[in-house]
Amino acid sequence: MSAFTQPMIDSTSRSLFNLYVDDSGTRHPDRVLVEAHKGDWFALGGVLLKADDEVEARQLHQAFCARWAITVPLHSVKIRHRNAEFAWLKSAPSERVQEFYKDLTDTLLAMPVLGHGCVIDRPGYRARYFERYGRQRWDLCKTAFSVLCERVAKFAALHDRRVNIFVEESDPRSDRLIRTYFKKLRTEGMPFDKMNSSQYQPLAVSELAHRLLDLKFKRKSSPLMQIADLYLYPICRERYDPHYFPARELRNCRKLIDQSLGPEKISHLGIKYSCFDSDSKKGLVSETLQPASKAETS
Repeated sequence: MSAFTQPMIDSTSRSLFNLYVDDSGTRHPDRVLVEAHKGDWFALGGVLLKADDEVEARQLHQAFCARWAITVPLHSVKIRHRNAEFAWLKSAPSERVQEFYKDLTDTLLAMPVLGHGCVIDRPGYRARYFERYGRQRWDLCKTAFSVLCERVAKFAALHDRRVNIFVEESDPRSDRLIRTYFKKLRTEGMPFDKMNSSQYQPLAVSELAHRLLDLKFKRKSSPLMQIADLYLYPICRERYDPHYFPARELRNCRKLIDQSLGPEKISHLGIKYSCFDSDSKKGLVSETLQPASKAETS
């Protein structure tokens, strides 16, 4: 029995976690690689919270939007670049801009959520797996989704809970693949080579099927999906830039899942950074997971 397995109670009415998942970066390993100091990644992640805490989170979101007369979704990239509906930040007085960003930060830090994710360095992934698997390498989405869901399932088992997973709607093909990955997780287990992944103590199929209760898709109009978006980008940037302010704030205020885990559990349940190397990523090293020995297409 896995160290993360708890006795199962066959009930769908037990306490629940809700995981809200957004994506960041491109999921295709061979798409043109960018040379940017901000990094080149693909990630899936966002926020995990108790289902009972959703009302509080929505109220915080609503109050922030009311204070700033915002009637559109809070979109991370638009807020960061001050464009589209948030272009007013370019021309507003600096004091007003600082007030906005501080209020947004305070609101995010007050949320009853924990940030979680799986971040894959695309150049690192390509370098490690191109020679071995060639064009049969998976889209990065398959790796990220499987890792994230299993780690959340382990966390749920520790707290005797189950998990509803909400993913932001994308294009029909991508959403169809996510549904397939979720179904296979619950019926076949983790898709990685069993020998290589044994160090991570993967959950049994029966435990995954029990802990991962349901999958649904949400639009960006969902307040919690907007919060997931705003949490995920700092989680990604932190690996490339440990001094990135929003990431430091999340960590200082213990808003990342790693800070709710004992040191011995972080490598199995915490935020996953994969295919990073010590030379190009400021000396930070992360373990990696390999696809099953018989390469599949996603």
